Amino acid sequence: MKRTRITLAAVAALGTAGALLAAPAQAAFASGHAAPQVFNVKSFGATGNGKTIDTPAINKAIAAASAAAGGGVVEFPSGTYESVSIHLMSNVDLQLDAGATIRAASSGFDAAEPNSFSQYQDFGHSHFHDALIWGEHLTNVAFTGSGTIDGAGHLKTGSISSGQADKAVSLAIVNGLTFSGITIKNGGHFGILLNGGNNVTVDHLTISTASNRDGFNVINTANMTVTASNIASSDDALVFKSDFALGRTFPSTNINVSNTTVSSTGNNALQFGSETCGDFSNVHFSNITINSAGKAGIGIVSMDGAHISDISYDHITMTHAATPIFIKIGDRGRCPGHPGAGTISGVTISNVTGTGLSDGGSYTSTITGLPGHPVTGVTISNVKLTVPGGDPASDASINPPEAPTTYTPKDYGTRPSYGWWLRHVGNISFQNDQVGFTSNDGRPAFQTTDGSAVSLNNVVVERGTGSPYDVGFFSSSGQSVTGSTTTTGAPVRVKTG
Repeated sequence: MKRTRITLAAVAALGTAGALLAAPAQAAFASGHAAPQVFNVKSFGATGNGKTIDTPAINKAIAAASAAAGGGVVEFPSGTYESVSIHLMSNVDLQLDAGATIRAASSGFDAAEPNSFSQYQDFGHSHFHDALIWGEHLTNVAFTGSGTIDGAGHLKTGSISSGQADKAVSLAIVNGLTFSGITIKNGGHFGILLNGGNNVTVDHLTISTASNRDGFNVINTANMTVTASNIASSDDALVFKSDFALGRTFPSTNINVSNTTVSSTGNNALQFGSETCGDFSNVHFSNITINSAGKAGIGIVSMDGAHISDISYDHITMTHAATPIFIKIGDRGRCPGHPGAGTISGVTISNVTGTGLSDGGSYTSTITGLPGHPVTGVTISNVKLTVPGGDPASDASINPPEAPTTYTPKDYGTRPSYGWWLRHVGNISFQNDQVGFTSNDGRPAFQTTDGSAVSLNNVVVERGTGSPYDVGFFSSSGQSVTGSTTTTGAPVRVKTG
């Protein structure tokens, strides 16, 4: 069977998002139809002995399943299938049975394809073919079962040479995608790189790539649910981005993540950005456990002109996060035309508990825009954070840099407050929140500079010995503090200037 491929240049030439992300795809194996045909890879010559390269047999099975009426299931019985680049096709379910592992060989992978838009994002994001499993312009594909996809230490995390690969699963332009039950480990730069997805279902997925880099990069993707999954990485764990690798962007919208555990030993746990060429809206997280975050537990950055709105977090438990919550508008403009600063608005963060929050560093939760480009419309309610503390009262006079082109929390250095630091903001509401520390901290709990309509209602703060005040507003207007006390019941001290 001859396979038709679409190049990235062709993708860029297509006119509208609807041409690529059309109406919701019909299920590949619809209920009520005859059971899909099953294509056992061993029937096509795969050995599963962990020594023989089984890729030719696997690709033959995929081609046969894709050509079958209504598609088919490509079954991997128990065994270890040593492989180089597997070419995924439409209407195929890769079913990994218990005890089945697709394992990356040491070399012989497909080369990275040319991309005339590679200047807008790094190498790993710009190419899709240099992977253990890849596919592009697909409909109705699935990864199911209880088996494993294992990079086996052979997938790279940086520069690659001929025959090497840097991602476990790499997918571009997919309508109708399911991950269910499988485990991906040792993923290289990416456990999963998905760009241009639509109608995506993720359930009981495990990604364990803490010895490598990113867990799951979701880029330019809409209509997605993630449930009951566990994603652990050393770099970004579960991250939503919009880059220009496809020669255009698509709105990232209608996304729900629930009942999931995320961990990042060195970077962000839940994150928007840093690649933010396109817009994000209607994204909701609930019942999430964050076990570690070397940067932000909850991170939202608009660095490249994106408009980010209608984002919510509810019932989040967080430990070992260097920065619990980090919201920033920057002005990097790494997209065609070098767009100006974007916007962040309509963010709700509620019912969050953060304890044991230091993870190799400790930086105050931050909401910051740029002069003339404020973060607006953020509501923080029932958020209780216990930070490490330990800073002297003299740090209350620190004025962090603007840092418009960088996106990591540490780039602002020590903040002048221990609980929340705000700058260039408007209409920010704190309701029934609490902040405290493990070691005495002489800084105030809250400080706002260049803010408008920042309100604290029924907030409880811990007052450190030597603290000059509890809540500060500078070059700000329209602020209010009502019903708020210290942990000992004293009224909070407010300073303005």
